[in-house]
Amino acid sequence: MAGKTKGRERPHSKRKRPTRLGEKLLTIRVKLGFSQGGLIRHLGLEGQIERDYISKFERSILEPTLDVLLAYARAISTSGRGEFLEAMIDDKIKLPEKLPADPPKSISPR
Repeated sequence: MAGKTKGRERPHSKRKRPTRLGEKLLTIRVKLGFSQGGLIRHLGLEGQIERDYISKFERSILEPTLDVLLAYARAISTSGRGEFLEAMIDDKIKLPEKLPADPPKSISPR
């Protein structure tokens, strides 16, 4: 059939992907004290993503869309403005120890 790629691998993207993103997303959920379903509700993403997506994000099987990443970043900031987006996607930057965190005092290099 036309359009099918059975037996062929999908081309690999040359875009650099954060290697620690899944680990950081799991840390965020655990530190905020949410189940996967509870996190979806907290992020305001009901109807947009399914609970199993959270598991796939945390295991680095799927990479969240930008709007989902921004929702995570807003959830871990005391201001709710998403200042920690860079800390989430940059493997060299640690997440704050305590979440939600105050951005000016918490962003630090690894």
